Amino acid sequence: MHGLINRAIQRYVRDTHGDAAWAQVARQAGLGFEGFEAMLLYDISLTEAVLTAAERVLNRPREVILEDLGTFLVSNPGLDSLRRLLRFGGATFTDFLLTLEDTRGRGQLALPDIDLPVLDLYEISPSLYALQCQFPIAGTGHVLVGLLRAMADDYGALVLLDHDGNSLDGEVVLIHLLEVSYAEGRSFDLTLRGV
Repeated sequence: MHGLINRAIQRYVRDTHGDAAWAQVARQAGLGFEGFEAMLLYDISLTEAVLTAAERVLNRPREVILEDLGTFLVSNPGLDSLRRLLRFGGATFTDFLLTLEDTRGRGQLALPDIDLPVLDLYEISPSLYALQCQFPIAGTGHVLVGLLRAMADDYGALVLLDHDGNSLDGEVVLIHLLEVSYAEGRSFDLTLRGV
């Protein structure tokens, strides 16, 4: 598993629950080191051990932790670069949804060795979509629920999101668009200020 993914979990635990909580997670997971390096590759068993330890230390179900992680990745001001990359998906939340299938390829253009979920979007009706997610970490669909909820808020869209369980081809997230322009979204400008 790519270090960036492991480091995102580490940062979520540290930023939302404190350094002591992360130290406990690392110890219970048997890492043998303080934290993950962003550009290294790790065995997937370490990622699983960290998630299992986080469940015990934070006393929260895995699904809740993963959904919060997805929200954290988009809404945390210190991670604004990810939000900006995602906003390049389109001018509206619907445009953004329609580019989700390209996420894996775009990520691998920047980091060829990163393994991102395979996403397939199915339009059931103009306001209802099913997003299928394939990834070796169980519960990744919950990360997507949190990420999509935060992105909908970012765009000002009103959506209902539901992790609809697993299919033969992965986890399924249902996305019901209630209103595309429900509220004013967060500002987004293609230019970087102060650079």
